[in-house]
Amino acid sequence: MAAPGSTGRRTGGLRSLIRRPGGPARPQPRSADDDERIVAELYRDYHRPLLAFVLRLTGGDRQWAEDVVQETMIRAWRSADRLDDRTASLMPWLATVARRIVIDNRRYREVRPPEVGDSPLENLPMADEMDGLLHKVVVAEALASLSPAHRQALTETVLRDRTVNQAAEALGIPVGTVKSRVYYALRALRVALEERGVTA
Repeated sequence: MAAPGSTGRRTGGLRSLIRRPGGPARPQPRSADDDERIVAELYRDYHRPLLAFVLRLTGGDRQWAEDVVQETMIRAWRSADRLDDRTASLMPWLATVARRIVIDNRRYREVRPPEVGDSPLENLPMADEMDGLLHKVVVAEALASLSPAHRQALTETVLRDRTVNQAAEALGIPVGTVKSRVYYALRALRVALEERGVTA
């Protein structure tokens, strides 16, 4: 389980606390130290990208978004024994849980009398928009997993739409180096996206 945005996440600590599906169940309950480590790893690796994702779902309502992120982290902590330690990122799982919490919150609000200052329901992104947003978050996470040199090469050539010669000049490196970095960066990015469930 896991997801995007943070740079250079280390998932080894969290992976050591979750078991491989189909493997033996944990022989004894988690200790308080294990619980603290799981929560610390989740927050360190996923708080920022998850909050950015949820802020879009809540129409920019930061307090609501923080509440949703906290509830999502609690559910992840409770599910730690059932998570797949082979997954490259927990972000897709966390984003799905967070989206369900937002939907549940909205349903709950609909059956209650309107509160003062409630943002209009039309601010809720539609399903297609949410899928697109999740895709952007996963791509951002995959980009963050690249080396700085590869990320710079892609930023200059793809995101800034520069030619290889322009990118080489901007980066102060030979043209051949830019070509090589772009080639290997695209390969690494494709693998990173596949690990995160993006195949198209």
